[in-house]
Amino acid sequence: MLSTPQATCFLIADISGYTGYLADVELDHAQDILADLMGAVVTALRPSFRLAKLEGDAAFTAMPAERLDGSMLLDTIERCYFGFRRRRRDVRQATACDCNACVRIPDLDLKFVVHHGLAIRQRVAGRQELLGSDVILVHRLLKNEVVEQLGMNAYALLTQACTDAAGLDPASLDMQPIAEAYDRIGELRCWAHDLERRWAEEEARARAFVRPDEAIVDVSIPTPVPPQVAWEFLTQPGQRMTWQPWVTDVTVQGATGGRRGVGAANHCMHGPDAIVEEILDWRPYDYVTDRTIIDTPGGPLRLLHTIEFEPTVAGTTVHMRFAAPRTAREKAAVQQVGPPYAAALRAAAPALVEALEATLALREADGGAEPDIASPRADGVLAGLAALDKSAGGPAG
Repeated sequence: MLSTPQATCFLIADISGYTGYLADVELDHAQDILADLMGAVVTALRPSFRLAKLEGDAAFTAMPAERLDGSMLLDTIERCYFGFRRRRRDVRQATACDCNACVRIPDLDLKFVVHHGLAIRQRVAGRQELLGSDVILVHRLLKNEVVEQLGMNAYALLTQACTDAAGLDPASLDMQPIAEAYDRIGELRCWAHDLERRWAEEEARARAFVRPDEAIVDVSIPTPVPPQVAWEFLTQPGQRMTWQPWVTDVTVQGATGGRRGVGAANHCMHGPDAIVEEILDWRPYDYVTDRTIIDTPGGPLRLLHTIEFEPTVAGTTVHMRFAAPRTAREKAAVQQVGPPYAAALRAAAPALVEALEATLALREADGGAEPDIASPRADGVLAGLAALDKSAGGPAG
């Protein structure tokens, strides 16, 4: 329990359109649909954000400000939205029910409001609550003019305080400025991030991925942490030195607006020598692929390199793969450097697992127990709607 105000990043994920959706739909289906979608949203935000409170069709979450990283913040929001879009589609396709609640699932969308400020944690009526003026402010942001002024239906609205604290340059990231004014608060400068546009870009973007059958180096490391934690740790350059003793420094160049991703490059120092990793594909929590460039006496060696995060029952298996090069010179070079490097990665695996376990332990120590988000139907809405279809005499989806 916090006895003094603590710097906090607040995030509210709100299923928009739900009030209008409820007007002419069957409540039993609608409640299951909301529970399933909200469960998917909260799960996607964890463990970066912890659930503070479920508020009808919204989830109020928070994270300690010292963990705030702009790139990770946008990765988390976008990954959550992309998952929502896919889940919304899957739920609709999983049932043949033609009731209004099921037919109108595509009417639902998702928006986020994010703010950086202060909060205290107190026990109220037997439950821990986040309190403070900034908690009030982030909730006021749910009523905004983004749709009317900017024409965005799915968006993340970040306050200037949030983008400053996260080290983001919102204009460089194509965010749109907007000023919101509230009684007793005054005018707030904010930035709107168009998630519908990002969804379209995500669907259209080409993939670069090294499959196991293409790999000349393939190292797999089982870990006991969820993919989100493994992704954040392994894609933050400063963490590499904690488990790869041969790395002396890592810097990032070309990160637009302070965000790591496609187009950026890691400059990984091995003493006086640098290995450059040009990021080609960035799929948060799933995989990242880069073009690794190594200077050799015979000329630069270029290798396609993927780190994949495979969810498992126990946590995540991290796969590190280098594709076989195409030229004879590069193949000969990899045959020399590949086996020693694979051996070094395997030797460093215990240090990586230990660091990931410590990271997860710190996350779990933040705050108290989270509210229950269990669906009214233990097996979720997909099974629930199928059962309702069957009981009504229709085909199961």
